Order: sequence, then structure tokens, then C-alpha cells
Amino acid sequence: MIIGAPTEHPDPDATALHVGYRDKVLAVEPGGNEPIPLAARHGRPRGLFWTWTAPNLEFATIFVGIISVLYFGLSFWQAVAAMALGNLLGAIAHFLLSAEGPLHGVPQMVLGRLAFGYRGNILPATFMAVMCGVGWFATNSVSGAFALSTLFGLTPLTALVVIVVLQTAFAFFGHNLVQRFERLAAPVLAIVFVIGAVIIFSKSDVAAPAADGGFSLGGFLLTVGAAFGYTAGWTPYAADYTRYLPPTVSKVQTGLFASAGLFASCTFLMVVGAASVTIGDPVSENPTEAFTANLPSAIADLTLLAIAVGAVAANAINVYSGAMAFVTMGFTLPVGLQRALVTVFFGVVGFAVAWWALADAAASYEAFLLLVAYWIGPWLGVVFADRLLRRDPPPLTLLYDTGYRNRGGVVAFVIALAGSLLLFCNQEKFVGFVVRAVPELGDIGAFVGFVVAFVGYLILARDRVARSQQMYR
Repeated sequence: MIIGAPTEHPDPDATALHVGYRDKVLAVEPGGNEPIPLAARHGRPRGLFWTWTAPNLEFATIFVGIISVLYFGLSFWQAVAAMALGNLLGAIAHFLLSAEGPLHGVPQMVLGRLAFGYRGNILPATFMAVMCGVGWFATNSVSGAFALSTLFGLTPLTALVVIVVLQTAFAFFGHNLVQRFERLAAPVLAIVFVIGAVIIFSKSDVAAPAADGGFSLGGFLLTVGAAFGYTAGWTPYAADYTRYLPPTVSKVQTGLFASAGLFASCTFLMVVGAASVTIGDPVSENPTEAFTANLPSAIADLTLLAIAVGAVAANAINVYSGAMAFVTMGFTLPVGLQRALVTVFFGVVGFAVAWWALADAAASYEAFLLLVAYWIGPWLGVVFADRLLRRDPPPLTLLYDTGYRNRGGVVAFVIALAGSLLLFCNQEKFVGFVVRAVPELGDIGAFVGFVVAFVGYLILARDRVARSQQMYR
């Protein structure tokens, strides 16, 4: 077999299911984490721009900008620089991972088996399933619930039920419906938020100084970390939404459209959020109500509706890919519905977590953003180091070989994660030992974790990668 050549699906029954699903939208996507057969491939890279624009046109993105000024003490322009830097780093990672999806047509967590081994990959897949499939699901559900509650006068719990049911339904049907919904929602959401942004900026005082009148390196780095945690939080999903593309599409276009949609939408709404804080003190403890209070009533209502729709757009992706990661961990379920069944499970668990987080959404969100970044940094370090060591793309058989081991990836990941948390974590409940001594560092745990994991993998796994490349030729 030629290394890197697209491989047909090994299971004829599963192949028939995927081919039958190919262009259908209102149909449940079959299967789980198996490769997409060539006959079922479809789509163009440009559609990825909308796929990664819509899920970020929501209040969770706005709130990163709000906390950068309100909690981290930056001026507007300091916040803009920090958020743009964090988003750029996340978008670059998303570019590289998205571009790999069409080659073999497998989910991102399956590709992760290269760096961690078949069994070892259960560790990062668990992090993704819990932190992203449940954590992000709950976080965005809360903002959507607050928006619906404010708009229609519902109790937050009732609004939460409505949001969860909608987004779980989209994810249950799977890839094609999720992609279609994002494509339809993105332009509408963009128009509403652009109108709101014009009004916000007309009232804002972007020249206002920082809270302490100067520059806070700690606040700047916290904001970079929070923005990176938000944007890079999508990277473990990247290939999930490019694996249906034909293997002949341009890798550059695939990565560029995906990362451009991500960077543009995140940076735009984060900047709007930062500007909104310069208008004045919040008028409500409900974060979505406080934000829309700066808008005329008609535009405020449209923005609240857009926030709710944006939460659904984000969580359709979150719960879909969270379920994909769960399936990748090796659980055996009925082939035709394994991903769909797990989606329902994540919807239920995500609802429970969101219900708990309703009481203190602001504190929960700030902590969660940085927690996501803590594991994403080391994971990206291991994955990119593995790609650097493999001069040729690996064959498909390596990704599904249950006997394949790569302990170097697991060890590098654990050391980097534990070390960055113990030394550089900056949370309310725990501050790392280095940050205690040098508070000006803010929170650079994710970036330290990336470097340590990257270097550690190059040292620990070089020989194993070389042997696997020879063994699976």
C-alpha cells in the first residue's frame, strides 16, 4: 500500500450506509469514528468558512471581551491586542489540523492515535469529551438560556430546556444537518451582530484608560490565554468537519477557509464585548441582559434571539464532536447509531452541568476558558511534534491498529499538563508556584505546556515514530 494514499472503507456494510447518507440532510448520519469512504465524500473547502463562523457568533465569544476589560483590568486597545494574539495562535493551529482531514477521512481524535497510541489516545479523548462535549455544551447553553429568558420572560431553567433540546437534535442527525444549519445561520447572525456592533461602538469610550491607568502584563497574558483557550478549544474538532471533503481538495484552501472563519468571527465579537464594557457599569447580573441594555429595544430583541441561535450553532458542533471523541475511546455500540446515541447522552449530561452553572455564570466561564487552554496546549504540542517527525503521512491501518502503542506521547502530555498547572496555573482556587512568586506572569500555563510537550515528545517518541513508519509501510 502506498503511504498516505486514500483508503476505501474496510467494512462493506458501513460503506453502503455512508454512501447512502452522502448528500442527505434530514437523515441520521450512520456510524461513528470509521473513515469516510471515497464514494461518500462531498463538499468544497469554502463551505468551512461558514461552518466556523456561525458557532462563534454567540455570547460566549462576546464575554471573552467583557472579562478582558471588566475582570482582567485592560484598556480597550490593550484587550484588542491580547485577544487578536490569542485568536491568531488558535487559528494557526486550526489551519494545520483542518487541512489534514480530507486525506483519510477520519475524525480528529482518530488522527490523535498517531501521537498517543490506540489505548493512550483514550486520555486526550476523555479530556475532549468531558471538557468540550460537556463543558462547552453547558457554557453555551447557559448564555443561550439567559438570552431566551430575557427575551420571552421564561424562567432560566425553562429556557435552558428549550436550548438543549434544539441543539441536541441538530447534533443527533449529524454532520450534514450541522453543516447546513451553520451555513444558513452564519449570514443572518452576522448581520444582526454587525448592527449591534455599530450601536455599541457609537456609545463606547474606546480611549478610556485601563482600570489602574497603566498596563498590566498579568491581565494581558490572562486575556491572551482566555482568547487562545476559546479559539483553540475548537482544534480537537478540526478534522471532524473536513473529513467528508474529497482527498483531492487543496489542503491550503481547506485550512485557510476554516481558520479564517474562526479568526474573523472570534476577533470581531470579542472586540465588541470589550467595547461594550467602556459604555458604563453593568445594569444587570444577567450577562446577556446587561450587554443588550445598551441597544434600542428592537435591536436588543434581535440580538437576544441571535445569541440564542448562536448558542445552538455552537453546541450542535460541541455535542457532535464530543460524541465523536467518546466513540473514539473504544466503546462498542450499534454501528448504525453509535454516534447518534452518544449525542443524546451528552445532551443530558450537558444539561445537568448547565443547570448547575446558571447560579454563577461569569465566574464559571472565566475559570472554564483557562481550564480548556491548560490541556489544549500540551495536546497540540504532542500532536504537532508527531507531525514534524513523520515525513510521510501514515497509512490508515495504523490508526485502527489496537496494538499500536506510543507511550512517549502520553508521558510528554502528562508531564507538560501537570507541570504547567502546578507552576503556572492562575485560578481562584489554585495559583501555581511560579505565578505566586511572579504575579506579573498572569497565566501562561497553556503556552508552557505546549513547549514542554513538544520538546518532550521529540525526545521521547522519535524512535517509536520511526519504527511505526517502517512497520506500517
